[in-house]
Amino acid sequence: MENKDQFQQSLESKYDCLLFDLDDTLYSKASGLSAQVTKNIKEYMIQKLEIEEDKVPELCSSLYKNYGTTMAGLKAMGYGFDFDDFHSFVHGRLPYNLLKPDHVLRSLLLSIPIPKVIFTNADKNHAARALSRLGLEDCFQDIICFETLNPNYKEVMPAVSNDEIELGPSSNNGDSALPKTPVVCKPFDNSFDEVFKMLKINPQRAVFFDDNILNIQTGKKLGLTTVWVGCSHRIAGVDYALESIHNIKEAIPELWVAEESKSVKYSRKVGIATIVQA
Repeated sequence: MENKDQFQQSLESKYDCLLFDLDDTLYSKASGLSAQVTKNIKEYMIQKLEIEEDKVPELCSSLYKNYGTTMAGLKAMGYGFDFDDFHSFVHGRLPYNLLKPDHVLRSLLLSIPIPKVIFTNADKNHAARALSRLGLEDCFQDIICFETLNPNYKEVMPAVSNDEIELGPSSNNGDSALPKTPVVCKPFDNSFDEVFKMLKINPQRAVFFDDNILNIQTGKKLGLTTVWVGCSHRIAGVDYALESIHNIKEAIPELWVAEESKSVKYSRKVGIATIVQA
């Protein structure tokens, strides 16, 4: 989407950009869609990767915790599957009818006078379909997703032996003997750094909304103002905690309050490049 010169005003916001995760952030986990994603991932591991069924649940959970996504963890372990095939199997079969238009959230998002961007680990097709079902497809200036964070994903990535791998903290985010994943994704620093570079934003002037506490803690470490969605209590790394994304205005009214600018009147064009059109 082209950036529109829609922020002509003599008042300037404290923030330049709002970064929103998609799944379990813009819609509730109670919708059941995320449970279907997990189910499809496990089926892919069994049917396509021929992993023993009784090992799949624990492996799926461990890889997700250590690598941000199970897919990133599987790649780190050396599985040579096709990314498009994985996304087609996992997201292409989802019952998107579980998501309903959210008119309240749409009104809230459109009323915030700050550019908004989707920052998701999912692929672009999933992001487009989910946003369309929610009726939010025109609420965001850009979508940063798997394809934008991994522009060369169709190239063959080096495999790593998966013999005798014990799961622990990922080497991407700390000291560990675990192999690094070739996939750029949250919660690792490099994914956030890529976003800052793509959007040309100062993280100290941006707000980050996500349901995953590891993503939130990385964002906080890198300078973002953080909003943990789906939890009502704050812990380390969390600036705001929202039980629901619908509580955004009550919790962070400052997003609607602008600060006086030094210049009386000016035309402010948002410094965000178009990344992916959904």
